[in-house]
Amino acid sequence: MAVALLSGCSRTGNHAANDSGAQGRPDAGAGSQTAEQQGQSGTGTTAGEQRGGTAATAVDEQPSTVFYEVFVRSFYDSNGDGIGDLKGLTQKLDYLNDGNPDTTDDLGVGGIWLMPIQPSPSYHGYDITDYEGINPDYGTLEDLQELIAEAHKRGIKVIMDLVLNHTSTQHPWFVSASKDPSSKYRDWYVWAEDQKLSPTGVSAAGSGSPWHALNGSHYLATFWEGMPDLNYDNPEVRAEAVRIGQYWLKLGMDGFRVDGAKHIYENLQSDRGQAATAKNTAWWKEFRTGMNPVNKDAYIVGEVWENSAAAIAPYLDQAFDSGFNFSLAESILSAVKDERDNNLAFTLQRTQQFYGKQSQERFTDAIFLSNHDQDRVMSQLDGNPDHARMAAALLLTLPGNPFIYYGEEIGMRGVKPDERIREPMVWSDLSPQPGQTSWEQPLLTGEAAKGISVQSESADPNSLLSTYRELIRWREDVPALRDGDIQSYDSGNPAVVSFLRRSAQHNVLVLHNLSGKEQQVQLEAGQGRGIAKVFKSSNKSTVLEQNLLRIPPYSSVVLG
Repeated sequence: MAVALLSGCSRTGNHAANDSGAQGRPDAGAGSQTAEQQGQSGTGTTAGEQRGGTAATAVDEQPSTVFYEVFVRSFYDSNGDGIGDLKGLTQKLDYLNDGNPDTTDDLGVGGIWLMPIQPSPSYHGYDITDYEGINPDYGTLEDLQELIAEAHKRGIKVIMDLVLNHTSTQHPWFVSASKDPSSKYRDWYVWAEDQKLSPTGVSAAGSGSPWHALNGSHYLATFWEGMPDLNYDNPEVRAEAVRIGQYWLKLGMDGFRVDGAKHIYENLQSDRGQAATAKNTAWWKEFRTGMNPVNKDAYIVGEVWENSAAAIAPYLDQAFDSGFNFSLAESILSAVKDERDNNLAFTLQRTQQFYGKQSQERFTDAIFLSNHDQDRVMSQLDGNPDHARMAAALLLTLPGNPFIYYGEEIGMRGVKPDERIREPMVWSDLSPQPGQTSWEQPLLTGEAAKGISVQSESADPNSLLSTYRELIRWREDVPALRDGDIQSYDSGNPAVVSFLRRSAQHNVLVLHNLSGKEQQVQLEAGQGRGIAKVFKSSNKSTVLEQNLLRIPPYSSVVLG
């Protein structure tokens, strides 16, 4: 993939379309044919109103950080027991960010999201038995504090999964509640008989009934019988949840990824997916208010697994800083697989305008390609390395906080069941190697032999890992890419995704050729002023002549 930074994007020569989203063309400039004779060309124009106004004047910046999602169990093993641990992650911080902006052999991320690190009977940790403890497989509380301190030295924020919707059936609260109807913890959970509810209906998070029989009663467990839901109609539960959040912030955590945020309250009389949004958002505002005295800048990103912007937006109003953009992830992967623009930028612009209005312009999008609940990106893309590079390029040039799932940057594959999308990180071509985790034997064997490892890809300037490193650094070098908002731009070429990133000081025009053929874009007069700096290029170089931009196959260009 060729990645180039060019100079010459005019700040005043852009054309905003009306509110209907029509993508007009200026009179200046005529399309020309590509060198590959694909017959696709056009004159670039902007489209869509800006957040906060109907003209392309208002700029709504989203200061952003690249986050890296870590499954500690699979990442790096410091003591040779085959299980990743906190000390191992600390030892590998320099891989993520060594704290030196002049080096190029680290990823350069600014944040880490730790999947659950508390005690749990399950390998994944999403059924917690002690909210204030550390899973002994992962180490100690002191190990966590060392990790946070070392991360902060490198400018890395640390957030953790906070699983408050449910506990484990082995949590002391539930053990007491299930054995003794008079237990003080009985009302901390939802029992059909106690609350005069009918134990019927369909789970809002999965298939089958959310009710499970135990000792002559039925308890609510939306996700799985081993994860009984807490009763947030009980003020004691809400107070305890706030206290738990405060506890981790006081230990130095910079925020939380909130698991299952829309399932705290369920409308049990309705069909699957009908969450009680008003009660959920009211609770999360209460939680946010409880965090403010400890750390008013704590970053809270919610898992509200919805494709509807209208369903997500209420959570961004004084509750969460961000919500994961599942719809965008689907759009990115669809575009790169089809090698065709699917109005990605225009749709995102309109979505972010809506979120901005709903959140009083206080939200930052949380963008990603995949996570621990989904098939890995490389598997979704059928192992196509060019498509994987273009997906990374799109992700890392769009507004918001990009989240990278561990191993995504080296092209690890994985298809459900869940254990197969959470396999050990591949560090070396040789096995066994110190630090390599082995708790799960990879189903997709031979990854390292195919050159899919940190070791082999670090030595290859054209590898996927090198692409990720370059794009993250590129994002840091260009403030408009890091913090600017987005305005769609009609290149007139369906094989090219194009958009403006705008900050208060500077605009850049981003163009991605999703296809395997050279593509052309005729720029507006004044937008092309020659190549200023080439960050990365393949054998074919990007060419800008007389406002005609020629973009090599599977390449990205920034004019700025």
